Parts: sequence; structure tokens; C-alpha cells
Amino acid sequence: MPRPRFLDPTERGLSRLGQEILPVLYRHRLLTAGQLTQLLRPAAASTRYMRRQLEILHGRGLVNASVRRNSPAGELLWYATALGCEVVEGGGEITPRAYRMTEDAAASPLQEHTLAVNNMGLAFVQHARRLGDECGPLDWDPEVAHRVRDGDSRLGDEAFLVPDAVLRYIHTTRTDNGGQQRMLLTYFCEVDRTTMSIARLAAKLHAYARFARYIPQPAPGRGRPKPTGGYRREAWRARYPSFPRILLVLDGAPEAQLAKRADDLRALAAADARLQPAAADLKAGVTTLDQLRAHGPFAPIVTPVLGAPEPTDVLLRTSARAAPAA
Repeated sequence: MPRPRFLDPTERGLSRLGQEILPVLYRHRLLTAGQLTQLLRPAAASTRYMRRQLEILHGRGLVNASVRRNSPAGELLWYATALGCEVVEGGGEITPRAYRMTEDAAASPLQEHTLAVNNMGLAFVQHARRLGDECGPLDWDPEVAHRVRDGDSRLGDEAFLVPDAVLRYIHTTRTDNGGQQRMLLTYFCEVDRTTMSIARLAAKLHAYARFARYIPQPAPGRGRPKPTGGYRREAWRARYPSFPRILLVLDGAPEAQLAKRADDLRALAAADARLQPAAADLKAGVTTLDQLRAHGPFAPIVTPVLGAPEPTDVLLRTSARAAPAA
């Protein structure tokens, strides 16, 4: 079957912004015009131009907005159609994903969770701009699967860890001699809108602990096992230069209630004897979406899930060393 000519967006008369919108909708599944404006045109005084470009994309059959947000504002929610996904994948610049947003999925109870995950990513992007760091509209990936056990997935014994998002961020600091030091940071992000039990949230830490130590074994009949002490390495090393930090972001309730939820999570983790051996492998912290948006990732807004409850930043360092909220 011949490749459709419209797989090159420039041949469809799309503006530069129109071409930028499609990959962002493809990657992040569901966004409002306001979120897209803040991501792609932060200096814009309104969403008018963004909405005009979205309407052009809609007219080409590349995006849809058949669902409104379940909130008082009731904003239209935009997502890439199957054709729009085909256009993005045809460009070859983004790793293809099997997931497709549909009208039913956009209207489902997961709507607010998807938007909250994107608000979290947006907060990192906005503060990166302010600080001179690097984190762009495509620098977080939703629901990336990581195997944590050999064999097939079984009820109550999952073989895969799937963070809400994997976020990448380059943080730049000044050195004593006037130069710059760049830190490549990777985060496993979980967004909790008070819709799951604390026990289930704590159980996610067990999955991260398993992944930190998981060494894949050869399938039966496919080669001899490596000897003890051999060169097999943890699976995460194939993807990441160091084991990602874990950031739990709370939302969906008043700040005081979220603070109690964070305390309960810490207490449950501290009492979990199975989790303590993994404490050295995990840098895990909890904060709220409101704090992240208001103060940024390098303010002392994060509380370690394991260890002393001193306020830290997303580097999970003590407040005495944390960068000011500026």
C-alpha cells in the first residue's frame, strides 16, 4: 500500500506550531489547550492561537476534542486520532507506542489522572525554563513498562513495573571555579490523586525495589546460566546511567489531607521489614503537585519516604544543601 502523502505535515499546510502539537499529543495522550500553550508557546497571552491551530489539525482529521473535562471549567480535551498517530509514527522521530487515546478513554475516570501527570511534567518544564535547565515538552514518557520478574505476569505477582511517567531533566549548577556542572536526572514518577489506598501506594515501592535488584535470567533451553559472580547485570543498567530517583506526587485533596497521607506512607514504609533491605537502593520522596508547581523541583518541598523526614529537593538532599526557592 503506497505511503499517504499527508505523512509529511508540511504538505498539509500546517504551521510550525501545528507540527509541534502532534508529537506532544501523541506522547502525552490528553491535554487541554491551556496546557499545550504553556508547553509550546509560554509567552502567549491567551490560548487563541493554539486553539486555532488545533482546529486546523482537527479539520485534517489528525486530532480530536470530542470530550470535555469533568470539571467546572469543562475545557475541551485534545488527543491525537489514529490518523494523527500514524503521521507521528511515519516521521520516525518518536518511539512508537501501542496505546491509542479514544473518546471513551478520554471520558473515563482516568481523565483527571492523565491531566495531573501532564501537569506534573509541565511544572518541571516551566521551572527548567526559569532556572536555565533543560526539560522540554517531550521529556516525560507515560507508562513505560519495566520487567521486574522472569516469567509471565500473574495475579498478585506482577512481572512488570509501569511508572505513571519516566521524566528526564538536565540540571545545571555553578562550580567553585566559575564553570558549570550538568547533571542528567531521571525520575520514576507516580501521581496519586487519593484514589488508591496507602497500602497499594506503598506496594509500588516493593516493585521499584525488585527492579533495582532484578537480574534477567535466560529462558529455559536458551543458553547456559552464567556462573555465580559472573557478569550478568541488573536490567535497569541497560536503560539508565544510574537508578532513577522515585518521586511520588500527591494531588486531589486539600494540602493538610495530603500531608497526612504522606505521613501515613512514611509510617507504613518504616514498619515494612521487607522494604528496609532495599532502602539503600532507593532514593524515594513524596511531595504535592501544588508545591511542585508553586515552588519548583529544587525548593525543599520533598519528604524522603525512607529515612529522616527532613525537607529536601528532588535531588533528595538535605534542606541545608537544597537550592533556594527563588
